[in-house]
Amino acid sequence: MAKLQVAIDLLTTEDAIALATKVAPYIDIIELGTPLIKSEGLKVITAMKKAFPDKLVFADFKTADAGELEADMAFKAGADYITILGATGDATISGAVKAAKEYGRGVVVDTIGVADRVKRAQEVIKLGAEFVELHAGLDEQAQPGYSIQVLIDEAKRAGVPVSIAGGVNLGSIAAVKASGVVVAVAGAAIYGAEDPAAAAKALRDALDAA
Repeated sequence: MAKLQVAIDLLTTEDAIALATKVAPYIDIIELGTPLIKSEGLKVITAMKKAFPDKLVFADFKTADAGELEADMAFKAGADYITILGATGDATISGAVKAAKEYGRGVVVDTIGVADRVKRAQEVIKLGAEFVELHAGLDEQAQPGYSIQVLIDEAKRAGVPVSIAGGVNLGSIAAVKASGVVVAVAGAAIYGAEDPAAAAKALRDALDAA
């Protein structure tokens, strides 16, 4: 069964926890976005894990160097997952994986900015990543002609555990699941909704029904 992840791109711990409280019944993984972590620091990870000990907390560090050190920081703070950039070197990813094994946690490799996401996904799974996020960032999504179908097609070809982030919404989530993902990541479709709880429930129901 594919998991549902909410990406929280708010800027304060209070706002993040308030949103998570609304959507927690319907999601499996709470992602603390990079801007949120930069704004609030490691304390937001600790606060979120304390508030939701039964949820997986995903620290979107997008680490590009010092993988073992930054992973250690995230896991000590309470994160279950940390993201390492796929565009960085193998040594950085391997260092983070080493730390993850010590804590019994997981490394997710984020392919934002990677030209050949499928090839890199296959490479980093061999390094010990738990899964790979096929990710079109906000800037890529803003480009003319962007379609989540690109990520869906890549997921089908990858042949390794992947998530999709970059336009997951009620209209695309069935196709996202059908591509074979282990996690579907929804951001603006939830936090940008007038009623985030209703939006999260609708996505959960659609994911489970697909």
